[in-house]
Amino acid sequence: MCGRSSTGRCVWEWKRLLKAAGLRDGRLHDARHTAATVLLILEVAERAVMGIMGWSNSAMAKRYQHITGQVRRDVAKRVGGLLWRPAEEADDAN
Repeated sequence: MCGRSSTGRCVWEWKRLLKAAGLRDGRLHDARHTAATVLLILEVAERAVMGIMGWSNSAMAKRYQHITGQVRRDVAKRVGGLLWRPAEEADDAN
């Protein structure tokens, strides 16, 4: 296991995996941001994300997860669906 630091053996292993997969070079740190953001897009529960990413507090989500255009659109669509439901649905709710 690599632990908190992405130096030494972890970086070497990361570079080896990228090369073996035929992928371009990339920083391990950037991959952590990408993984955290993908989990956000997939709407994985925060507690599960914390376990997967090895975080001890939810403040790390603010640092690693990035709000994408797709996430913004999905939220806007949900809010719009709640506020502007078709008339027949609104009548059924009353």
